[in-house]
Amino acid sequence: MWRDEILEEIYRIREEHAKAFNYDLKAICNDLRKRQAASDRRIISKPLRQSRQPHNRDRENPHESPLPHHPSCGSAMGGSQSTC
Repeated sequence: MWRDEILEEIYRIREEHAKAFNYDLKAICNDLRKRQAASDRRIISKPLRQSRQPHNRDRENPHESPLPHHPSCGSAMGGSQSTC
């Protein structure tokens, strides 16, 4: 089986860090925030990707299907074949 030495090193460092805080997630996060604040590195955050479909709360009728409807029977046309 193929081994990724870089990932193994990351896992080892992460395990050592967690063990140093007795696996207390709150303490681990506090330490990471403290390290980040003390660092002179620039922090870059990528904005969340916008969804392609509007959410139900964005439509006039939240119970309405976001899919187009078949003209003759009104059923949603989301599948590969219509059930009309």
